[in-house]
Amino acid sequence: MRAWLLLPAVALLAAAPDARARTVYRCVQGGTVSLATAPEPGSKCVAKQIDDNAVQTPNLWGEMGVFSGTLYEREQDGRLVYSTRNLPGSRVYLKFTVHTPPGEPAHVGLGKVGKPRLDRHAELFKAAAKATGVDDAWLRAIAHAESGFDALAVSPKGAQGVMQLMPDVVAEYGVTDPFAPAQSINAGARYMKSLLRRYGGDRTLAAAAYNAGIGTVARYDGVPPYDETRAYIDKVLTLYARYREAMGFKRETPAQ
Repeated sequence: MRAWLLLPAVALLAAAPDARARTVYRCVQGGTVSLATAPEPGSKCVAKQIDDNAVQTPNLWGEMGVFSGTLYEREQDGRLVYSTRNLPGSRVYLKFTVHTPPGEPAHVGLGKVGKPRLDRHAELFKAAAKATGVDDAWLRAIAHAESGFDALAVSPKGAQGVMQLMPDVVAEYGVTDPFAPAQSINAGARYMKSLLRRYGGDRTLAAAAYNAGIGTVARYDGVPPYDETRAYIDKVLTLYARYREAMGFKRETPAQ
């Protein structure tokens, strides 16, 4: 069973009959990840909206290979909640096995994910991360997925440079040369900072907006049902985990 389907299904127990989406929380504590139907005490949790009508439910875990876990039930604030983390007062609800992306997934139109390339524009990414507060590894993941760090890259839709900035972003952030790596990375970081702020730190929605546009995310009230965008999000999240690991950060693992 695909475990990211478990929590949306369990959420039906407490959701209104006419609800079209479920809220699942991706919670991180001490380098371990859990999915839950309510924010977990002691964890940093980000809400994820799951569309009931989605053809493919997104992978909320990240790149963790194949693993087995337990879904727990407990009472919190006077109601039943569910989580894959064994918190005090929990009781076993069911067991599951998860198949998250393999080590080298391919995506339609995007090809192989590839290995981290820490040598590309390293000082520029470091400076942009320091100036904006956006994670250096996240900026590198975006650039890797967007252009492969090619400063002269141009997409069929008109995106340009390392960070593949669209003309409206170029204008908004005062970029005079979108093919100059320093300008591209700086503007891309500032734009990403605004997206993360807009979506409350939700990297999935920020990546969706970077790929498909803020208006499209607003129109669908979440990740749009585009194969390209969903593949892009998977690729960026996979790259983010790889860049963090390559830069010395502890890799996230499933909570027990």
